Amino acid sequence: MSVEAPSAEEAVEPPPEVAASNVEAFTEFDSGTDDVPEERDPEAEIAELNDKLLRALAETENLRRRARKEREDTANYAVSGFARDMLSVADNLGRALGTLPETSDGMDELLTGFVEGVKLTERELVTVLERHGIDRVDPMGDKFDPNLHEAMFEIPTGDATPGTVVQVLEIGYVLKERLLRAAKVGVARPLPEAEKGERVDTTA
Repeated sequence: MSVEAPSAEEAVEPPPEVAASNVEAFTEFDSGTDDVPEERDPEAEIAELNDKLLRALAETENLRRRARKEREDTANYAVSGFARDMLSVADNLGRALGTLPETSDGMDELLTGFVEGVKLTERELVTVLERHGIDRVDPMGDKFDPNLHEAMFEIPTGDATPGTVVQVLEIGYVLKERLLRAAKVGVARPLPEAEKGERVDTTA
C-alpha cells in the first residue's frame, strides 16, 4: 500500500506566529553584527603600549634605587649594634676620669702613670669611634633639640636663655646621620615672676 504525497494545495502551512519568529531569527543571523570585531586605531594602540613600557621602566628604576639605598644603609649602619655596646665602655671610662683630681698633686708615680693610661685609652676609644662615623653629642650651652637630646628635667634660671641645655647628664652619640643615643640633659626655663622681682630688687 503506498502513501501519496500531499499536493501543493493540500500542504499544511505553519501557524502565523511560528512563521514570524522564523523570519526574526533569520534576520538576526543574517545581520552578524555580534561576531564582527571592532577595528582599533593603530595610533591609540601604539600610545597604550608606550605608556605601559614607560611605567615598567619607571618601576624597574624605583626597584633599582631602593636596592642601592638598602645596600648603602647596610654598609653604613652595620656596626650600629656593636657601637651601642661600646658606648657603655666610653661612659665608664668617662666616669672613672671624672672622679680623679684635675692635677696629679699628691699622687705617686705609679698612680700618675695609671691615670695617664686611662686618659689615653679614652682618647683612643673616641678616635676609633670617630673613624667609623660615630660622633659624640655634647650639647652643653646649645639650644635643646628633641632630635638629639632627651630632657630629663628643667632648671629655673635667669642666667641662661630658656630652652638652652644647662646640664649634661649623659653624652649622646650619632652614627653618620642616625641617632645612636640621645644626650640626657637638663634644660633652662624662665624664673617665676616672684623670683624675677626678687632678683631685680637685690640688684637695684
